[in-house]
Amino acid sequence: MIQNNLGLVHACAKRFKNKGIEYDDLYGAGCEGLIKAVDRFDTEYGVQFSTYAVPVILGEIKRLFRDGGTVKVSRSLKELSMKISKETARFTTEHGREPTISELSQILDIEPGQVAEGVNAGMRPMSLTGASDDSEASQIDIPADDYEEKLTELLSLRQVMYTLSEDDKRLINLRFFKRKTQCETGEILNMSQVQVSRREKKILVQLKEKLTV
Repeated sequence: MIQNNLGLVHACAKRFKNKGIEYDDLYGAGCEGLIKAVDRFDTEYGVQFSTYAVPVILGEIKRLFRDGGTVKVSRSLKELSMKISKETARFTTEHGREPTISELSQILDIEPGQVAEGVNAGMRPMSLTGASDDSEASQIDIPADDYEEKLTELLSLRQVMYTLSEDDKRLINLRFFKRKTQCETGEILNMSQVQVSRREKKILVQLKEKLTV
């Protein structure tokens, strides 16, 4: 079971590449998390193994950063952050509002996930401890996106995607990963927009049923 799920470890470890800790160390910590997940998992939990394992794997990887100190930002990520800041300022001047992640993704021709990472890299670091009225260090809470939930959903989706036919995989890939419209997808697959819409609905129903098993 460990061998069959090493892909989960790689998927989790890649989220933290170029953050100041060597990939081999990230992968090693992730493997420890996977072993713990395998030991503790019970089918009676009513969820897929990946759904249970991902938070455990991420927890072990994050332990490295808690033990090792500040997370470093790579030069390429800093450069991306500067580009995002520049485009955000230009867009805000032209439109009177800040651009969304999707709009920045289109402007810079990169994935939305990269934009989000660049935005986060540009934020000022915040200490995990703050000073209380009596000048003693006190713990503070920092709001953060639930990356574990998003990553778990993505990995679970990819698992059930393998059960689809090649044609259905291609349709879903074009629509939801390459963000093609139904008309554009139809032209590529030699289908009408109506055919794409009907097939898409059936596939999504199938995926939803498998994800809820």
